Amino acid sequence: MPPPADIVKVAIEWPGANAQLIEMDQKRPLSSIIREVCDGWSLSGSEQFALRYADGPQLYITEQSRGDIKNGTILRLAISPGRAARQLLERIQSHGIDARLEALKELAKLSADPTFATEFINMEGIGTLARLVESGTHFGEMLAFTLTAFLELMDHGIVSWDLISLSFIKQIAGYVNQPMVDVSILQRSLAILESMVLNSHSLYHRVAQEITVGQLIGHLSNQEIQTYAIALINALFLKAPEDRRQEEYTNPLEQHLTEMASTLAQKHLRSIILNHVIRGNRPIKAEMAHQLYVLQVLTFNLLEERMMTKMDPNDQAQRDIIFELRRIAFDGENDPTGTEKRKAMYTKDYKMLGFTNHVNPAMDFTQTPPGMLALDNMLYLAKVHQDTYIRIVLENSSREDKHECPFGRCAIELTRMLCEILQVGELPNEGCNDYHPMFFTHDRAWEEFFCVCIQLLNKTWKEMRATAEDFNKVMQVVREQITRALAMKPSSIDQLKNKLRGLNYSEILRLRQSERMSQDDFQSPPIIELRERIQPEILELIKQQRLNRLCEGSCFRKLGNRRRQEKFWFCRLSLNHKVLHYGDLDESPQGEVPFELLSDKIPVSDIKSVVTGKDCPHMKEKSALKQNKEVLELAFSVLYDPDETLNFVAPNKYEYCIWTDGLCALLGREMGSDLTRSDLDTLISMEMKLRLLDLENITIPEAPPPVPKEPSSYNFTYNYS
Repeated sequence: MPPPADIVKVAIEWPGANAQLIEMDQKRPLSSIIREVCDGWSLSGSEQFALRYADGPQLYITEQSRGDIKNGTILRLAISPGRAARQLLERIQSHGIDARLEALKELAKLSADPTFATEFINMEGIGTLARLVESGTHFGEMLAFTLTAFLELMDHGIVSWDLISLSFIKQIAGYVNQPMVDVSILQRSLAILESMVLNSHSLYHRVAQEITVGQLIGHLSNQEIQTYAIALINALFLKAPEDRRQEEYTNPLEQHLTEMASTLAQKHLRSIILNHVIRGNRPIKAEMAHQLYVLQVLTFNLLEERMMTKMDPNDQAQRDIIFELRRIAFDGENDPTGTEKRKAMYTKDYKMLGFTNHVNPAMDFTQTPPGMLALDNMLYLAKVHQDTYIRIVLENSSREDKHECPFGRCAIELTRMLCEILQVGELPNEGCNDYHPMFFTHDRAWEEFFCVCIQLLNKTWKEMRATAEDFNKVMQVVREQITRALAMKPSSIDQLKNKLRGLNYSEILRLRQSERMSQDDFQSPPIIELRERIQPEILELIKQQRLNRLCEGSCFRKLGNRRRQEKFWFCRLSLNHKVLHYGDLDESPQGEVPFELLSDKIPVSDIKSVVTGKDCPHMKEKSALKQNKEVLELAFSVLYDPDETLNFVAPNKYEYCIWTDGLCALLGREMGSDLTRSDLDTLISMEMKLRLLDLENITIPEAPPPVPKEPSSYNFTYNYS
């Protein structure tokens, strides 16, 4: 007879004593169980003790978390969180250096426990640590543990960052600005400043007064702290545009904010990142890749203002740019006749330049996006790559009208396309690592990227022998060429050119045909019937595969964690498909995580529904930074009794489809993800090819027959052996 569900068998340790093997009744109060354990070792004052896990994070067990204890778990009797917090607080304030160092070491470890952290913070522990830092008397290892404990405690979100004093900020900033500071102190100081900037608007201003991007650049050559430095640069940059939009231009911070926008475009920062990070002698880890992606997105977002600015047809300075485009293309550097004598020919010239509005081409730039950004790109091409610009314009002006590639219209539409591909104006996605090394190899990477793509567009137009009616078709092919080339991660602009040369129109057609052949099956009636017969068993196979993957489990990154030390959690389905087990991890696991290490669980019978995207509770609660399109596409939640939720953000689209499909299959509902349909098509195609090898008789009428009442009216047989 199996033991009652409320009884778990555990071992409890105490230093210097034999372990106690007990059957813990989960219906009994935890205090009663602790009293019984203390009596077993003749320990008085059971209210001063608590139970902790002996392995892993060694978290305290509370009435709320005790349900996660499983059979065979090893526990440890320890002093209660309140007593531990009080003792550590006293030892930290003691005069003995050795005693204080040991206390800080222990505090740095215990601060990750939310139960202990709550007790320590309630005893004004945060203020005590802050005063130790402000005193400036701690150095080396003692200071490192102090900063670690402070950061861990603040990370629980129990108290607001706005309570931090200016003197504390100055002291932390001083560690960053000092030339010779221990690496561990620098790492923690940069992480604390990043959290301040991201979590408090007022603290951003204070940090920006103490730290400039120029000071942070010097830390990028140190591989131990470069991730922390770039993260702080990104945090400062992320907040800077918001402050600038508030028009606080009289604020003394204006110089710092201006520096943020200009420094990111300067060669020094770019070259340091390129040489010491991207081309460094260490592989780029996930967190560094994410920070490079964020920096790339924020840099491109500087283009948003121009992208959303309409051209004023009455603004003479803006019209002069169009005049300059015409002059460079048709008049040369020195025009002895002057522009006034050629006004009668302007309409013809603007038509040859490919503008839609030949009379007033300024009207072509009144749509946003791309707004004035398109005109900026065209002027850069005409000024910096003048020979290429003139060749494109004159080459097309000499073609027949129906075959000319309209440069102006193409440049405007291409700029809009590039903004969409690179998501200009969108906030960075928290879980994305998709940075492109080539954008760090040139001071004007955006403009150079446009110049390469406009030449590609002109080349593809010729290869397709396109006419004006084919404009949208050409743009679709060019988009595919660009996205395929970017997916190859070219390391430089020149390498991008090489990738695009290999993706000419003929190659795109070949790739499309190859992909189509791998996806589409023959459409003859017998094949259609065979497909219909196979589909149910293949669909069942996919369901089983999804459930098997859920049993293996997956690792998820904790949403909202901006610490350099990443936090993870793992979730997997029990082998009998009755319970979801999940729990926190210190690092990303290599392989499966045993059920014993997953402290939380949800009975499948308690699950009410699975929701995705905007319907997820954590998507409604998160800030705008996390509510971007990519995060929404990867978000899903499990709703279970009584009104509880388990919130996920999948690491990629594949894991998202695996989990949402698997959970739907678990609840007996129909799967419907793109991945399911793709898997279904692939498996059906494979199965059909195998079965068609044994197909004995297929009869297909020469003329289309009447629509049959039943699919079996076709004459063919299968050999299922």
